[in-house]
Amino acid sequence: MEGERSGPVQPVLIGDTHRLVAADVGVARSRTMTTHTLSEATSRAVVSAAGIEVSPYVTAPDAAAAVEAAAELDRPLVAKLCGDSIAHKSERGLVRLDLASDEALERATNELVAAARPEDGEVELLLSTMVAGRRELIAGLTHDPQFGMTVMLGVGGVLAEAIADVSFRLAPITAVDAHEMIDELDTQRLLGPFRGEPAVDRRAVAAVLVGLSDLAAGDPAIVSVDLNPLVIVDGRPVAVDALVERTGARP
Repeated sequence: MEGERSGPVQPVLIGDTHRLVAADVGVARSRTMTTHTLSEATSRAVVSAAGIEVSPYVTAPDAAAAVEAAAELDRPLVAKLCGDSIAHKSERGLVRLDLASDEALERATNELVAAARPEDGEVELLLSTMVAGRRELIAGLTHDPQFGMTVMLGVGGVLAEAIADVSFRLAPITAVDAHEMIDELDTQRLLGPFRGEPAVDRRAVAAVLVGLSDLAAGDPAIVSVDLNPLVIVDGRPVAVDALVERTGARP
């Protein structure tokens, strides 16, 4: 479901230093490292600049501006309360789905603004077209304290935690590495034609992984990136949620 994210997984080295698998534990973080997350809107802009497709979206400063700002988007919409201090919107009920009318959008955005807390700091509304797809992937960057930055690909959505079907590589990666990561997923049947939908565009998925790798190489301050989920739309991966974490104190 849009706006929901699964728990992270930590890469564990096995054999070849360029091949990693997931362990059912949280992502390790250096206790001495100070980090901060970017808002979803800023995170979307960061990954989009790396060539990763995100669902169409706009932002609005308040509920009064939301209806006008969203006029350019196809319906139905998803609305979220967005801010640098808000990393897990679904857990706080800060996501509204299936908004088809202006009235529903206005009501939902008023509720979201009212749910803001003082500790959230500056907030805004993020409005996005809901994209439809039966399959979801998850991709991202994770900084392992022992081995450095890793690129991750896995099956997303409700199956993510249940089957832990993921593949890792140490960054930087090439397109060949990215295609190997795709091939290593156990649930290959999900990548072929599925319930009337075309096969997953493997080149497009590989481009997402290489884009993440390039993003890490271009910005050493990045600690992690979470694209969860990547909804498969007409065979292509589209990020409907993004979270970027960087080193340093929050500006």
